[in-house]
Amino acid sequence: MINQMPTKDISIVVPLYNEEESLPELCAWISRIMLENNFSYEVILIDDGSKDNSWKIIEALSKDNSNLKGIKFRRNYGKSAALNVGFEACEGEIVITMDADLQDSPDEIPDLYRLIKVEGYDLISGWKRKRYDPISKTLPTKVFNWATRKMSGIYLHDFNCGLKAYKHELVKSIEVYGEMHRYIPVIAKWAGFTKIGEKEVKHQERKYGVSKFGFERFVNGFLDLLSITFVSKFGKRPMHLFGFLGTIMFVIGFFSALWLGGNKLYSLAFNLPARLITELPFFYISLTTMIIGTQFFLAGFLGELMTRNSSNKNNYLVEKRI
Repeated sequence: MINQMPTKDISIVVPLYNEEESLPELCAWISRIMLENNFSYEVILIDDGSKDNSWKIIEALSKDNSNLKGIKFRRNYGKSAALNVGFEACEGEIVITMDADLQDSPDEIPDLYRLIKVEGYDLISGWKRKRYDPISKTLPTKVFNWATRKMSGIYLHDFNCGLKAYKHELVKSIEVYGEMHRYIPVIAKWAGFTKIGEKEVKHQERKYGVSKFGFERFVNGFLDLLSITFVSKFGKRPMHLFGFLGTIMFVIGFFSALWLGGNKLYSLAFNLPARLITELPFFYISLTTMIIGTQFFLAGFLGELMTRNSSNKNNYLVEKRI
């Protein structure tokens, strides 16, 4: 992402899909809060390939409000893609994300702004202690939050809350893809933004339409958790994982085969009955272990070559220069 200097106090990034009923009320609510607090702001609405009249409503609203911007995808790419494009386009010193279904309250914006601007947090994640979602949604969410806390070391209650606030530098330094929007705090920590906090926020019942998320998001979320854990630990040094596993497996297989050979020689030396090594299943297990170990080692070596040659420049984040 191209890092640009902020020109406004706040950018509100709102990904949406088929939310035509809620958009006028949401935009009016945000505008009222901004005027009451004398914030300079922009609202970036990202239409993620809606099939209803969401884009027509965005066009109409933007004519009456110069602070409102719209981005429309040709098809549905998902929330992560919408957030990534919104982060690229935003110009605010503080960036706040929220959902378009009115379940996130714009009344939380001033406090979120203060936590980033005054108290110096890099990221604040909302925590909906009391939720108005069915148990089929809340129970899997609790499981994922528990697993993410254990694997990431970031102790937030609700990683998937759409209401979050970020420093400008943070959103310009990360890339969100796949279904990784659930793990933005993990990505931020990986990028070096470690002052991460949370704020209890009000969760409102859905006023219009239905939820756009199905059961498959939980399967995708689990796979993305494994992916982000692997990438964060070994993305820049694959040899540390594959080389280690390969070496361990090769050594186990080698010494197992060596033991078989030594046992065969001992039996021959003392005229003891001994089967052919190739008749022993353990010999093939040892051989297979050495082959798999070699493949793991080569995978790590090739991974190192790919990471070294994938870019002509490094991606290390420099905080300050003199």
